[in-house]
Amino acid sequence: MADVQDNDENDAHRAVTHAHSAGRRTWLLGACAAAAGLAFTSAGRFGMPPGSSFDLSFGISPAFADAPAGGGLDAFLALSQHLTGRTAFDPVLSKRVYDALARSDSQFTQNVTSLNTWLQGHGGVPSDTVTQALQTDQPVLARTVGAVMRAWYLGLVGEMPHVQVVAYESALMFDPVKDVLTIPSYCRDVPFYWTQKPVGA
Repeated sequence: MADVQDNDENDAHRAVTHAHSAGRRTWLLGACAAAAGLAFTSAGRFGMPPGSSFDLSFGISPAFADAPAGGGLDAFLALSQHLTGRTAFDPVLSKRVYDALARSDSQFTQNVTSLNTWLQGHGGVPSDTVTQALQTDQPVLARTVGAVMRAWYLGLVGEMPHVQVVAYESALMFDPVKDVLTIPSYCRDVPFYWTQKPVGA
């Protein structure tokens, strides 16, 4: 009789553990999808009229109203904080990301200035909301938002075949899962190497 009770308790424990694991996997997949969505924002349209129930002006924060003028590193960090919702970034990584983005686009610093000005008047959080709103009227600025988010979340700047890896372990895409997954400490090859057909295949 004790064996039957023990078996029932073990079965119940396994069922609860399995349900917990499945729920955690679902949460992890959702978190990863959200991070990827921030990095690769879709080219959708955003046609909400001003004053509607989803007016973009709701996202303006007092701190962002004081964003530095110009398109230097400080202005880039203010923009990055607004788009990612983070309050601080590693100084060394910040400089690396900023320099790589400025080298990849001759208009980048000017676009940062324009985005800071635009956000002071429109707001918008998170970055995909901002991107959708910019797609129609200012697609160049929408692409800059995408480039900034891609650099922070994936650690990549530029397009294939000229992609620069500016971060790996410190890429923000790992934040949602860092408490449960071991972050690989190295990159095995060039970005997206696994999509190439093996030599001789």
